[in-house]
Amino acid sequence: MTLRPLLTRSFVIVGVPAFERQALGMMLALLAYSMLAMQDATVKWLVDTVPDWQVLFVRSAILVLGCLGTGGRPLLQHAATTPTRALLMRRGVVTLVAWVCYFNAARFLPLGQLVTLYFTAPVIVTLLAAPLLGEQVGWIRWAAVGLAFFGTVLAANPVGLSLSPATLLVLFGALLWAYGVILTRQIARREPSLVQMFFNNCFFLLVTGIGCAFTWHQPSTGEMWLLMLVGLLGGVGQFSLFESAQHAPVSLTAPLEYTALVWAFLLGFLVWGDAPRPAVFLGAALILIAGLLLLLTHRNADKPALLRTQRQRAGAEIPPTQAVLSTGSSDCRPRPTRWTRINQRRLP
Repeated sequence: MTLRPLLTRSFVIVGVPAFERQALGMMLALLAYSMLAMQDATVKWLVDTVPDWQVLFVRSAILVLGCLGTGGRPLLQHAATTPTRALLMRRGVVTLVAWVCYFNAARFLPLGQLVTLYFTAPVIVTLLAAPLLGEQVGWIRWAAVGLAFFGTVLAANPVGLSLSPATLLVLFGALLWAYGVILTRQIARREPSLVQMFFNNCFFLLVTGIGCAFTWHQPSTGEMWLLMLVGLLGGVGQFSLFESAQHAPVSLTAPLEYTALVWAFLLGFLVWGDAPRPAVFLGAALILIAGLLLLLTHRNADKPALLRTQRQRAGAEIPPTQAVLSTGSSDCRPRPTRWTRINQRRLP
């Protein structure tokens, strides 16, 4: 049995400059954060009647079944033998603890303070990208992160922020979330997105299943539809986020996480009628400007590479049989034959 290649394998188009693949990564990150913001809004609607543990449990169950339906037995065999098991499990632990820190801090902090502190995560990602991933972080990316963070502070209005156990807890959660993003990029160099989704949701399924044993609520028909919507939005969001790590450096996509705040305020207005303050619009504008700054300056910086590629294309036509290649990672031991078609490439 073989896996469906379009969902388990990414392709490198020969002759396409790196900046176009990285632009695709940025678009996938924007899609991911929009889907995850809609997922969070649906969860907020659900948790009035359905326990948090149960929402996460059902979402994880839906995604695990989706991964198994796509990957089947080869996915299970690969999951049992992959040398990245420890890294995948570490990411699951880090992500789960980050969630626990965030939700526990949310009980004691106003929303503005909570959001502002948690959105230090992209700044931490940018700090860690150079020492842990070897990425070159220029002043433009730092400017985009700073501009977006300033926009978050304006929008969230963290008045009265002071040091307390709750603020330390949410900052620790932000640090863990940032490290989880770094781990996602490291794993993406060696594993396809489907494997990351499977491991991550298996871990969540196991842990949240324990909580559900004590807090299970029989959902109504409407709640079941909303739970399935959470699974769908979470699946698209997670897959897009993992795929974005396949194409773009985390220091490039980290500032785009701030767009989730724009979605949060928009959905709050449309669904719950929460009228944003004028400062929210100014903050949202700064966040969008930061994203455009990244996209435009990144494209201009790589124009010489695009011109060289266009000259090469004009001089020689790429044979159709060589137009799409999948590449391998030399730092992993050989996998079973049925899995050799999964993308294991090194990124530019």
